Amino acid sequence: MGKSMDKKHFFQVNQSYNGQRIDKFLANKLPDLSRSFLQEIIKNGLVEVDGLKIKSNYRLKAGQKIEVSIPPPTKISLEPENIELDIIYQDDDIAVINKPQGMVVHPAPGNYSGTLVNALLYHCEHLSGINGKIRPGIVHRLDKDTSGLLVIAKNDHAHHHLARQIAERSLLRVYWAIVENNIIENEGTIDEPIKRHPVHRKKMAVIPGPGSRNAVTHFRVLERFGEYTLVEARLETGRTHQIRVHMSYIQHPIVGDLMYGSKKQKFNLKGQALHAIMLGLVHPTTGEFMEFRAPLPPYFIELLTKLRSISKNTK
Repeated sequence: MGKSMDKKHFFQVNQSYNGQRIDKFLANKLPDLSRSFLQEIIKNGLVEVDGLKIKSNYRLKAGQKIEVSIPPPTKISLEPENIELDIIYQDDDIAVINKPQGMVVHPAPGNYSGTLVNALLYHCEHLSGINGKIRPGIVHRLDKDTSGLLVIAKNDHAHHHLARQIAERSLLRVYWAIVENNIIENEGTIDEPIKRHPVHRKKMAVIPGPGSRNAVTHFRVLERFGEYTLVEARLETGRTHQIRVHMSYIQHPIVGDLMYGSKKQKFNLKGQALHAIMLGLVHPTTGEFMEFRAPLPPYFIELLTKLRSISKNTK
C-alpha cells in the first residue's frame, strides 16, 4: 500500500526536548504505539526531521520539525486456535500463563499460527489492544524456547498499569537457569549494556556506547554440579535475550543455548534450560501485590536429575 495512505503526525521540538533521542520523544508523544514499532518505522524511513531521514538514536535539537508517517496495519488474519494453555490465574484484568518451551509468543514472519496469541484469542474473550492486532494482550515476552510465566493484559487499563510496573522495574521476574561451568561466587550482579549485534542481526550482545540500553541481571547460585551450575536470575531490566546474553558474557552460557553457547551440546535439549519460575505484580485494579510460581517443566527436571547423578558419581 502506498505512502499516500499513511497517517501523518507533525511535531515541533521545544527546548525541553533538546538532546532527547527521537525514539524516546515519539514514544512520549505517541503512547499508543510501542517503542519497537516506532523504531521500525524510523528504520524504514517513515520519520523525517527537517525533511531528512534519521536513525532511532538521533538526538533532537530545539526548533526542529518532525513528520511521522504511520503505515496502515498489515492485514494478517489471526485465527483463534484451540491450543491447550496452562493458565495459572485469570480475572477480568489479567491472565498469568505458564508458557511451554517451544511456543512462540506472538505472530511474526514464519509464525502466523500455533502461537500463544492464537491460543489466547480462543481462551480469552477480551485482550488489550495497545500493541495492535498482532500482539493483543502481550505486555512482555519470553523467547520461544524459554518456558515459564508471563502476564497477559485483558484490557488497556491493565496493559498501561503493567507496562508502567515494567518501566519502573517493580514487576518481579525470577528465572531458573542451568549454565555451563562452575560459578565460584555465591551471588552477583551483571550490569552491562546490551544492543543488537552489529553483524549477526538475530543476536544481541554486550556492547557499551551509543545505541546500547542498560541491562541489569542479579543472580545467585542454587546448586553446583562441577561443570554445570543451577542459578536463580532476577531481572531488573528486561532487554531482549538479557539473561542469555549476560550469562554468556561472564563465560557461563545457558545449557542448550545454541545461539549464545556452545554449538556442541552434551544434552539433547530442544532449547535453552531457562524457566521463568516466579512472577510478582501489583494488580491493576485492586492494588494488591500478587505472586505466582510455575513448577519446573519435565525437560528441566530431567536435566537436573541427570546432572545430580553425574555429579554424585564423579565425587
